[in-house]
Amino acid sequence: MEKIQSHDGTTIAFDQLGAGAPLVLVSGASSDRAIDAPLAMALAEHFTVLNYDRRGRGDSTDTLPFAVQREVEDIDALLAAAGGSATLVGLSSGAALAAEAALAGLPIDVLVMWEPPFRVDAEGLQQAKEYTDDLTALLAAGRRGDAVARFMRVVGLPDEMIAGMRQSPYWATGESLAPTLAYDNAAMGDSSVPTARYRSITTPTLVLAGSASPAWLREAAVRTANAIPGARHDSLEGQTHDVAPDALTEAVVGFVGR
Repeated sequence: MEKIQSHDGTTIAFDQLGAGAPLVLVSGASSDRAIDAPLAMALAEHFTVLNYDRRGRGDSTDTLPFAVQREVEDIDALLAAAGGSATLVGLSSGAALAAEAALAGLPIDVLVMWEPPFRVDAEGLQQAKEYTDDLTALLAAGRRGDAVARFMRVVGLPDEMIAGMRQSPYWATGESLAPTLAYDNAAMGDSSVPTARYRSITTPTLVLAGSASPAWLREAAVRTANAIPGARHDSLEGQTHDVAPDALTEAVVGFVGR
């Protein structure tokens, strides 16, 4: 494990693996670098990977009050640690954060977005608003476990599965990460594709989705790619939101080496 200081003094912990062109892996909601380790190891067969704990997670510290710009500054510090620029691979809501880094003009060689969970219809946008309201209330009340359960419901897990996960070793990790669910929610904005803003992205971009993912996630990937000038969209056959490391790695390698 290595550590760097972000611009506001927050300590950002990361593992550096592999050799080759640098790549920074940006995790999604309710995840840390330990959860993303299998993907980081697969990517490390081709890249020098910086797999980091986003602020408030794992071995990284946090500085309040939170702002999305602070997480963009964390990525800027990691790009400097990577040698000045790197490929940026963002997972789920981490893809929206990675896009914010591109919008900020950070030195990103290639941007890869895996299934940014933007909502594509009125019902989905209403569900996102209800989730925001519930999450804010639960975290304010200190109900971390219930906040994790609410997040799991919004991503489509049934109640019986959530009940089982409450008894699993993951649950303690999930509760420790619960406050950062608000950080991912902030990165998503109002959960609609920010089409007008994304027209300003000039970084070569690949937006990916799994062919076995829900239709709204697949449509969100298409709309995101259409919003970014020159972006490419691709579908990974048989993959769901919980993408197989080898499948995502193959797509990243193919696009970076295009």
